[in-house]
Amino acid sequence: MLKHRGFPGRLPGSDFQFVIRRANKKGATPIVRRERFRDRKVADRKADEGFMAALIQCFGEETFVRGNLDAGRLSWLIGREVVAVGKLDPTDYEQPLRIDMKKAEAAFPALFAAQPTQFNWDDIEWGDDEDWDDDEE
Repeated sequence: MLKHRGFPGRLPGSDFQFVIRRANKKGATPIVRRERFRDRKVADRKADEGFMAALIQCFGEETFVRGNLDAGRLSWLIGREVVAVGKLDPTDYEQPLRIDMKKAEAAFPALFAAQPTQFNWDDIEWGDDEDWDDDEE
């Protein structure tokens, strides 16, 4: 499983996680498209926006692999702003993905505004965590 170094581990000031620490020995958690209803909590919508901002900042329009990105968080975006390259294998850590920028801009206009939403990623310490498993599995 590829570990995306430099990708935020979570939304600052919250417990919404963006990455996982190690591969699941039973296999990857499936990515399942989840519907985003209008009555979702503000915190959930903010987590989606923060995750999308991190994806855009790290990958832009380039193809990337799922790797250690959280399946639950990806499930809120898959099939809309994040699309599979080729046929989607929902349990493959090596699944290539890309951002559909037009759909991302329509869903998260604040990220593309003249003064985009800023997330304080600097408050998070990257890779200094004692629990981080550096073994490639």
